[in-house]
Amino acid sequence: MKPIKRQGLFSLFLMLPLLATAQYTEYDWEERDEWMNLDHILKAVGVESGQSIADIGCHEGYLSVHLAKRVGDRGSVYAVDVREDRLQTLDQTLESRNIKNVETIHGDYGDPKLPKNALDIVFIMDTYHEMEDYMAILEHVNKALKPGGKIIIIEKLKRRVRDQSRKSQTDAHSMSPKYVRKELFRAGFENLIQDNNIGKWENDKDKEIWMLVAKKPIN
Repeated sequence: MKPIKRQGLFSLFLMLPLLATAQYTEYDWEERDEWMNLDHILKAVGVESGQSIADIGCHEGYLSVHLAKRVGDRGSVYAVDVREDRLQTLDQTLESRNIKNVETIHGDYGDPKLPKNALDIVFIMDTYHEMEDYMAILEHVNKALKPGGKIIIIEKLKRRVRDQSRKSQTDAHSMSPKYVRKELFRAGFENLIQDNNIGKWENDKDKEIWMLVAKKPIN
């Protein structure tokens, strides 16, 4: 069953502060498509029409909106964030664009509140480094994925903290794939594939974008 988008209209005086605090506005998205190499990411991952996909840490909906277009009317997108203001901004975007196949979910820090055994793909983009209870999140993702479903983690690694501890990296809003690989294995995922040739975050040569793809076992 397709999710139904959260209902609610927000007055103009509420919209203004939300837009002012957005990390990326819709006007930035075209430029971000280029420096993120998003088309390459979605093709490499295998995003297709009719799939059910989650975007954990959706922020203002950059990835969720793109995913909604890719999965089409037969597919569905679950956009999860712990911040209600970001979800309100996304709701406004969905309403203005008449996008019906996205459900916004106000998740908890340790639980994205996703349906079980229902998803083909789960994205965690530029969010994993913020997660303190990351193993609980990975366990919930494992339960939400269909057998053989994929988890995709996309992060940036700043060169100046490349060889530092996990805590030092997360304090710098950065993350090395070497830590995440171990955590994915601990959570029961397999068939890890790593891509270090995505690009530079915001075209900053110090911020290398990497992607890890892993699967939930079929058996």
